[in-house]
Amino acid sequence: MAAAYQALLGRLDRWFHRAEARHPGVIPCCRGCAACCHGPFDISVADALLVREAVAALPDDERKAVRARAGALLARFGTLAPAWGPPWDLASLGEEGFDRLAESLATEPCPLLDEHGACRIYASRPLLCRLMGLPLITPARRVLSNPCPIRRRFPAYAALAPQPFDLDAFEAAEAAFRDAAARALPAARGEAGYETTIAAVLA
Repeated sequence: MAAAYQALLGRLDRWFHRAEARHPGVIPCCRGCAACCHGPFDISVADALLVREAVAALPDDERKAVRARAGALLARFGTLAPAWGPPWDLASLGEEGFDRLAESLATEPCPLLDEHGACRIYASRPLLCRLMGLPLITPARRVLSNPCPIRRRFPAYAALAPQPFDLDAFEAAEAAFRDAAARALPAARGEAGYETTIAAVLA
């Protein structure tokens, strides 16, 4: 399943690369820029399975380092939200609860970053990571703004118009992978709507 899901995520990568080609030198996002890789964020059950499999394939020393960092971050979750615990389903924490947690840990780096700030599983990074860095507009004129935290440092980048992408069709295809992942990931207990964090998946 992971390979097929990665192929679907490749649609986002190609969309991003097409935007780079249309606007050469304008978009600063790349592997190694970790500006948006801080603070906990939600990932789907399909992303959780993909991340788990990618980390399992890392060399032993890297895998141990990632899991140790994830465990330390999860311990902080427990301090800040004592009622939240396994299976670390964000629905049980609630939107407001997770927002408070994310705000409190906004400067904490993702457990997957190496000592240089590069993602150790960049080719298998979650969907949300691939949506960062560009504003998006769907055929139905739904707009997602650019959430990059450093965009204002680059005037031409900050002023970039939303880039066309058929997000509705993408999400329809993604739904099948959520269903399959919910059956394969024990923590999800068969719930396709299960969402969690990278630290929870790894620790």
